Amino acid sequence: MKELLKLARQAIESHLKGGELKVDEKVKKKYSSEGACFVTLTEDGELRGCIGSLEARQELWKDVIENAIHAGFDDFRFNPLSLNEIPKIKIEISVLTKPEKLNYKNEEDLLKKIDDKMGIILQKGRNSATFLPQVWEEIPDKVEFLEHLSMKAGLSEDAWKDAEFKYYRVKKIKE
Repeated sequence: MKELLKLARQAIESHLKGGELKVDEKVKKKYSSEGACFVTLTEDGELRGCIGSLEARQELWKDVIENAIHAGFDDFRFNPLSLNEIPKIKIEISVLTKPEKLNYKNEEDLLKKIDDKMGIILQKGRNSATFLPQVWEEIPDKVEFLEHLSMKAGLSEDAWKDAEFKYYRVKKIKE
């Protein structure tokens, strides 16, 4: 998967410089299956951009390019990357499994079923949000994790108590 990191970096650099991105045919062939990924950018260990897809809708190599560019230039939480930041940026790619519905009876059952290897998608009405499994490193408490996820979805912190959930796993690689 190291080729995907190189591809993500090339996509960001070519976008910034206005050049054309040439994708190696071997990479296209190897990652031609539909896939969903998130591209996370950090600078000095701090989040600098994170954009991704929850559902596979195109070849994985294309999803990497698209999400790398969006993470670098379209994450509303950050200014677009500048040329002098490129050497400082570290890239992480998380390739997601297909999200599956998480069935649970009550709050206690939900808390038993989730674990720190899961990416979680919360959905309630028209609001939804996800946290990659990596977020568990920052928020290891299950209740606190779900409260933060509820607020990320624009809901009250206890909205998770009667929301719908899906989960996924990731294969991640980082520079």
